[in-house]
Amino acid sequence: MNSNLLSPWNWNLYVITDEHLYKGRTHQEIAEAAIRGGAEVIQLRDKTASGKYLYETGQNIRHLTHRAEVIFIVNDRVDVALAVDADGAHVGAEDIPWKAARRLLPSSKLLGGSARNLAEALEAESGGADYVGVGPIYEARNTKPDAGIPKGLELLTRVKERLKIPIIAIGGINEANVAEVIAAGADAIAVISAIVTADDMVDATRRLHERILEAKAKRT
Repeated sequence: MNSNLLSPWNWNLYVITDEHLYKGRTHQEIAEAAIRGGAEVIQLRDKTASGKYLYETGQNIRHLTHRAEVIFIVNDRVDVALAVDADGAHVGAEDIPWKAARRLLPSSKLLGGSARNLAEALEAESGGADYVGVGPIYEARNTKPDAGIPKGLELLTRVKERLKIPIIAIGGINEANVAEVIAAGADAIAVISAIVTADDMVDATRRLHERILEAKAKRT
């Protein structure tokens, strides 16, 4: 693994898999397309799958990401992340507490946290998270029905001002609005539907990655 990519400060595009959005597309196929398009991070996310299914799928994605030198994160399931030797796990405020997840994960593994407000973001940071996913920035009900009311760019800016760890913006982000999200302070962008529902997932990943790099160049 490229040691530089182990730092979330060096991430640009973080793609989250979802088998339920587009019939026939598997977690592995989504991951493979996103990797080909240039994503630096793949997260396996499935709220309904069994532990066995997640383990078997996670093993396949681990092989893909290992060969491509791409970061692999497992959502919610710290046990699965450890079992498949993922690069880390991602948990939200309603999951296992961040401090507990941090104790379970070796220091070499990454811990990500989801935050819907500043208080949760601060708690994730104090609990040992290496990065915090903040959102939803825009409407994201097609992929995360429980995500809550869109927070807009104001929350993103407030969190960026207070936290010392990287901020990953998520929720309804696409080519049309990604530049303003980066300008508001996001260190990287996490997406689901922008890639998973695209006619050509590889091309969609590539285009979005390019827009992120362009926006970062303007910001600096």
